[in-house]
Amino acid sequence: MSKVLVATSKPFDSEAIDLMRIEVVRHGHDLVLLENYSSEAELLAAVSDADALIVRSDLVTPAVIEAATQLKIVVRAGAGYDNIDLSAASAHGIVVENTPGQNSNAVAELAIAMMLFQARGKFNGGTGTELKGKTLGIHGLGNVGQCIAAIANGFGMRVVSFDYRKRLRYCEKHGAAAVDCVETLYSTVQYVSLSIPLNASTRQSIGYDLLSRLPENGVLVNTARKEIINEADLLKIFAEKPFFQYISDIAPDCKDELLQKYPERVFFTPKKMGAQTQEANINAGVAAAKQIAAFFATGDTTFQVN
Repeated sequence: MSKVLVATSKPFDSEAIDLMRIEVVRHGHDLVLLENYSSEAELLAAVSDADALIVRSDLVTPAVIEAATQLKIVVRAGAGYDNIDLSAASAHGIVVENTPGQNSNAVAELAIAMMLFQARGKFNGGTGTELKGKTLGIHGLGNVGQCIAAIANGFGMRVVSFDYRKRLRYCEKHGAAAVDCVETLYSTVQYVSLSIPLNASTRQSIGYDLLSRLPENGVLVNTARKEIINEADLLKIFAEKPFFQYISDIAPDCKDELLQKYPERVFFTPKKMGAQTQEANINAGVAAAKQIAAFFATGDTTFQVN
């Protein structure tokens, strides 16, 4: 019997845990929980005899990998996996997987909700604007970007997209007109929604050159990662464009300065909550459990990322 450890400082919904347990147990494995932990030491102790590990945004550091002497697979219940040290995992022969697409609709709905909140003056009782007729640029037409495009089309927005890997027909299939370069995207829209992963090429890639191309009343929407933003350039844009706004599910390091200088032009959720829906919890958790079961049963590594 293999030990499948679910280590989550931000726990799954109870229904998700129940369904994950059913999936794991019916394949002959044991599901063990480490929830609401507050130190890496707790994780190191719990993972020491684990054969498989499921995490959310929890950090899987080289120290965690080193302590997990029996570990064979780690599954990130979600799309992004920058919280896992892939090099350390690979060096120890550990498979790392994610669960792409399982949280996408939840993140997309939050992106649209934040746009509505901004357009209506943060629900302050004053006169706002509508999303209908506005142009939305989606930077990255992956699973989340596709969901955002579908919802935005329902609002009557004009949707434009740029993705390094996607071709014109693919973008059109998902309800988004394609542009051939990222600079064109930022130059032709009022809203930009960021749906790109964090990696070496995207880190701090959203900087002055792109943001300066937005119109004076441009709105940047970030449900991805804070590290893709060049914060020095972001502050420069705020100083230069008096109507520019930034709304994000991930507060930047310069949050206090932005809130002090431009309180009406920024909004940050209290904590990253894009995937915080009951449905997304269940989808991602069950997918992770199924992928681990398939790995132990047949060696399946369809969603491996390292």
